[in-house]
Amino acid sequence: MTNIQASLHAVITAGPTYEPLDQVRRLTNFSTGSLGAQLASFLKARGIKVTLLTGHYSTYDGPYQADVRQSFTTTEDLATKLEALKESKVDAVFHAAAVSDFSVEGLYRQTNSGELESLKSGKVSTRDGAVMAKLVPTPKLIEQLRQWFPDAWITGWKYEVEGSYPELCKKVTHQLATCQTDACVLNGPALGDGFVLFLKDSVKPVVAADRSGLFDLLLKHGLGRGN
Repeated sequence: MTNIQASLHAVITAGPTYEPLDQVRRLTNFSTGSLGAQLASFLKARGIKVTLLTGHYSTYDGPYQADVRQSFTTTEDLATKLEALKESKVDAVFHAAAVSDFSVEGLYRQTNSGELESLKSGKVSTRDGAVMAKLVPTPKLIEQLRQWFPDAWITGWKYEVEGSYPELCKKVTHQLATCQTDACVLNGPALGDGFVLFLKDSVKPVVAADRSGLFDLLLKHGLGRGN
């Protein structure tokens, strides 16, 4: 460990947020939180101070190694915990959490006359038939990170399940431009195995075959030092 590495602080988000459907049900996603947790262990082993924010329902059962670990629930809760860190010295933010794209604005049931009736019950009954949910987009937390951490290296993620490589690249380029991030990691079924790291200041992305290779790249570019 170098003195420079020991003075660095990385914030990592990992795992899913969720949004309530009613008082007993929730809308969430399949994120396990494993990548963010493993990145935290990787950086911690190299002497970097790590603050790890993990989804309450992350299913990763491996070790969680961080100087500080906090759990988050909803998108709003994750935003609150991130904003609370803005007064800290933060050198890099790795935003790997799978933030719910939608929250539930309301639940409705269609009456016999065809009108939509708003449901207010804390636990909507299944006995009365089908229910329709109105979903609205959640705030894009990645768009707020630069405001909260103006001097940090910020890395976002793009997990995509479909689309051609040129289409995926356009999405990544849009994220880098609109969110003022420094890098974006592309992965998912649309890409196939491995990861592609796009850097704001480079026209040529960098390919990593596995997580170990990706972590090396994030350390090198995001915190200024390799192994």
